[in-house]
Amino acid sequence: MPEELVDEIDHEILALLREDARRTLSDIASRVTLSTAAVKRRIDRLQQVGVITGFTVQIDHAKLGWGIEAFTELRFAGNTKVADILHTTTRMREAQAVFTIAGDPDALVWLRVRDMAHLQRTIDEIRRHHQVTGTKTLIALDSWSRGQDDSKA
Repeated sequence: MPEELVDEIDHEILALLREDARRTLSDIASRVTLSTAAVKRRIDRLQQVGVITGFTVQIDHAKLGWGIEAFTELRFAGNTKVADILHTTTRMREAQAVFTIAGDPDALVWLRVRDMAHLQRTIDEIRRHHQVTGTKTLIALDSWSRGQDDSKA
């Protein structure tokens, strides 16, 4: 959907849903000064055209014992296909996302682990993949992302 087909009110609705996907239609309607029915039509349209791809929950992973986040750069043999790069870590529970990158490194993997020993085992597992030629890991101290509690910023 081209940007011009998403107006300012759609952007406001999306921002409100990013803050709280369980927000009621009437609450959104009052904040964007539309009727509840108009808000529902806009949300339905945004879903139909693929702008909204789902609704999710935010989890405090530290309370589940998985409080360490790290980003690992991966380098691969020159003949490795992009699809193979993506599949290197997608089956690992620790991998939260994999990004292929133009240039060096070839990929960036967002990891979530329980402790430093768990991180070491995870990196060792990645390095055992026959196409991986090198890794570099960065450990996150803190984070912020759009839609998260903005009081941390």
